Amino acid sequence: MATDALVSSELKSLQDELAAGKADRAARTDPVVSPAVGSTASADAPQKPLEEIERQDYLRQLADEITELFGKAETSISAHPAQSVAGALLLGILIGRLLGRR
Repeated sequence: MATDALVSSELKSLQDELAAGKADRAARTDPVVSPAVGSTASADAPQKPLEEIERQDYLRQLADEITELFGKAETSISAHPAQSVAGALLLGILIGRLLGRR
């Protein structure tokens, strides 16, 4: 269960960094002034909040799926500890041999 909290906090941190980056980028860009009309051009302004909401929903879904995956893995490892250790050992040996050939 500690991994759930770790993954959740890491995803929250990534969401905060993404929001801070967007705010910084928005602060650095100035609105484009149309010379003919003299007003700011904001043709894509209504789309930005929708895109941001979609990204946040996607990140929430990703966080939920990762949390669920870690929960299932933890349950499986708890139910079959010897098989999990043997599988991890074999996987480590396989990866070691594959990397050793380079």
